[in-house]
Amino acid sequence: MRHLAVPFVTALVGVLACPTVLALDMVMLWPAQDNTLYESASGALSSGAGPTMFVGRTAQPSGSIRRGVLAFDVASAIPAGSIVTDVQLTLHSDQFANVQDETISLHRVLSAWGEASSLPPGAGGGGAPASAGDATWLHTFFPGQFWASPGGDFAAGASAATLVGGAGYYVWQSPGMIADVQAWVDNPAADFGWLLLGNESAASTAKRFASREDLEPTFRPLLHVEYVPEPATGMLAVAAVAVLGGVRRPR
Repeated sequence: MRHLAVPFVTALVGVLACPTVLALDMVMLWPAQDNTLYESASGALSSGAGPTMFVGRTAQPSGSIRRGVLAFDVASAIPAGSIVTDVQLTLHSDQFANVQDETISLHRVLSAWGEASSLPPGAGGGGAPASAGDATWLHTFFPGQFWASPGGDFAAGASAATLVGGAGYYVWQSPGMIADVQAWVDNPAADFGWLLLGNESAASTAKRFASREDLEPTFRPLLHVEYVPEPATGMLAVAAVAVLGGVRRPR
């Protein structure tokens, strides 16, 4: 067996790397929760049950910043130990008023936050009185739990960014998003989702996106994840037997 060690290991690695042994899998997820953070000194506004999310700045003279937050329960759909290979987030905008291109970036949220029953009237741009458990500009869970910083706790560096113009579907896809989802698969307790950050340097830059409560299912946020499941012990054994059967003892 000593003479078989090197060819065995080499061949086994080749078998395990083969797509016929480790097949690529895919899952598509709607958000587990989403919300809009409305700039407010009192932190009294939210949109937990609203059909839209707003990102950027409205034309209001004050309290005009909007930030979207959304999270997906990736650990319930992707087996522990899996290797994430591709991630795409698709959002639908029904923005007809502001059609100029604006960069919308995704940032990993660093604290748990909530979605409750607040429901803004009309298009939802002004928000609604926050319900108990809602995320707001000041609160992770209204009324008693707070962000470390007003406007949400999130990573300074963007995981991804894309230009958003008029109405239509928009996709975010990047290695940074793969790293985020991989981290959530490995440590589900840290899965707090992403914050959507828009152009906050000028007025009237806000973009409106469908939330998970939108009545049209095809408009709702959708996360597409491709991954390689962790090889089971039985699969490794089968691979080992196959390799042993194919490696001949040197003469």
